[in-house]
Amino acid sequence: MSGMFDHALAKKHIAIIGAGCASLSLAALANELPRAQIHIIESSYPAHADHVWGFWAMDWLDRVRPLVRKSWHKWAIVTEHSHSIMHTAQHPYQAISRHQWLAQCRDQAIKHGVTFHDSLDAARLDAEAEIFDSRPPKVPDGVMLQHFAGFEVRAPAGSFDESTAILMDFRCDQSHGMHFIYCLPFSDRDALVESTMFSPQQAPQPFYEKAIADWLTEVAKITDFDITRREAGVIPLGFFARHDPDLRGVGANAGAIRPSSGYAFGFIQKQIHHALARVKAGKPLAFDPPHRTVDLWMDRVFLSVLRHQPQLAPRVFSLMAARLNGDEFAMFLSGEATMKLRLKVILAMPIWPFLRALFRPEPDAS
Repeated sequence: MSGMFDHALAKKHIAIIGAGCASLSLAALANELPRAQIHIIESSYPAHADHVWGFWAMDWLDRVRPLVRKSWHKWAIVTEHSHSIMHTAQHPYQAISRHQWLAQCRDQAIKHGVTFHDSLDAARLDAEAEIFDSRPPKVPDGVMLQHFAGFEVRAPAGSFDESTAILMDFRCDQSHGMHFIYCLPFSDRDALVESTMFSPQQAPQPFYEKAIADWLTEVAKITDFDITRREAGVIPLGFFARHDPDLRGVGANAGAIRPSSGYAFGFIQKQIHHALARVKAGKPLAFDPPHRTVDLWMDRVFLSVLRHQPQLAPRVFSLMAARLNGDEFAMFLSGEATMKLRLKVILAMPIWPFLRALFRPEPDAS
């Protein structure tokens, strides 16, 4: 009898390869998997520099709220010919620190009994253990990339309008592909300013740095500033095979990154939210892409337009900003659009470039 009782209480062992956003975000919720023992397999990779992660507030991100550094209920999309300010009532744009989020998740994971190992062998898992791979998918050459470099700067008081995030300012060099300045003002004197590009090739580092400096001095009219922190990154855009086809994925390795925008943090949390809901409904733990099929189809077409006609990007985003309100914009980019909203976006686009792109979408990368 006691043997049967012990067997019924035995925990399922779950190992996650990698110790990034997806694995630690799940591990922090280990208490919601009371019948599982979670193991994190983390190799001794170099420490990552801190990053600011941006997203729109959604229901599945409630647990993120205590660490939010700043929220903006207004944001701007600016071109040479337009300046759109979008307002939201329900879904402000928010930002958190990568380091703070991962540190909190690790602390919560340890509190909930998650164990950390430097290899699968060290974890000594039994044959019935489930293994998920959170390492990023392998990306072939030539795919579209979102690549950026940023400065966190401090300027004299009154330099920035802290009430409004600038999501896209296209008043910068467009000769290398779709390019915009992204500015998150944390106060009237502190801001993150990034030079962001969508193209298959990265630019030399001086290109981004000059774009930031030019925007600050010529557009924002800020000539006196100190750089307090730097960040840079590259996010692949598209549809990719898993890092290891023999292992199930989680996070970016399970299609969490939005193919057309590179947004990842919010979608990783959404994916984990859905996976835990599956378990509570009596289904096995699994991590599916958190994007609807129709949104992925739209993303394919959009990526084709950006690759072949990047000069249209300022017009495309200014048209979207003119037709949608802030809540609609946030819902669409967060994967929560209704069919009515999707149709509204489609009708806002220039018809012929998107019709041509419909017949030459970006291919799958594998």
